[in-house]
Amino acid sequence: MSAFDFDPTTLAAFVAMGVATYATRLAGLTLVRHIPSIDRFKAALEAVPPAVLMTVIAPMALATGWAETLAAAITAIAATRLPLFVVVAIGVLSVVGLRMVLS
Repeated sequence: MSAFDFDPTTLAAFVAMGVATYATRLAGLTLVRHIPSIDRFKAALEAVPPAVLMTVIAPMALATGWAETLAAAITAIAATRLPLFVVVAIGVLSVVGLRMVLS
């Protein structure tokens, strides 16, 4: 079996994930139209993307090693003041640099 063989199960999984993602987005857009525009609700919705990102990053930052943990802290501090592109660059450079120093 080569890497490019067709697997119907894999294709079905990709299609199902795409449909689920689209349905979730469509349901979110539909539900938000029926909720009154309240400042607290808007603030809560704006907090969702960083919260989801932290649920992905925090376990990796704390479970992999000191270089990753320190790089995550540096990146979090940079994120409070700098634009996204700069923060991403700082995060990548800090993890690479710390891995070289601490290894």
